[in-house]
Amino acid sequence: MTESAGLRFRYLVEHHDLDGNLTWRDEFDNVVTTQGANLLGNIMFNGTTQITTWYLGLKGTGTAAATDTAATHAGWSEVTGYSESVRQTLTLASFSSRTASNASSPAVFTINASVTVAGVFLISNSTKGGTTGSLYSAGDFSGGANSMSSGTLTINAFALSY
Repeated sequence: MTESAGLRFRYLVEHHDLDGNLTWRDEFDNVVTTQGANLLGNIMFNGTTQITTWYLGLKGTGTAAATDTAATHAGWSEVTGYSESVRQTLTLASFSSRTASNASSPAVFTINASVTVAGVFLISNSTKGGTTGSLYSAGDFSGGANSMSSGTLTINAFALSY
């Protein structure tokens, strides 16, 4: 019997208006990039130095692809219309039963411009709009892109090993 192993993310994103009312929510999976899969394998089995801090960013419209990297993701661009000066840190709890989440410390983005957000990505660089580091994954909202000009986006990430 053969069994595969990997690590993917499922995201739960909620938008709240300025009064704190939930206006929409979406739950979706991601695409693990080739860059991300290679990095994971090389850290586990070839002595590559572990990246200990990861960041969530907001993805614009366009399709995420396995061939995307931090420097080249021609199908989409990053959304930077939020108040925070950097991408938000992903703080996962310890893995248990093949899963971990950031439920105790979700990532929050304060929207401060007219933007269209289509999904989320996971990267090793905190620089808002930056193109260096390793892009582990990117995913699109299941319900399509959402336009907004204010409020907060809260991202709960669930890491699932399979």
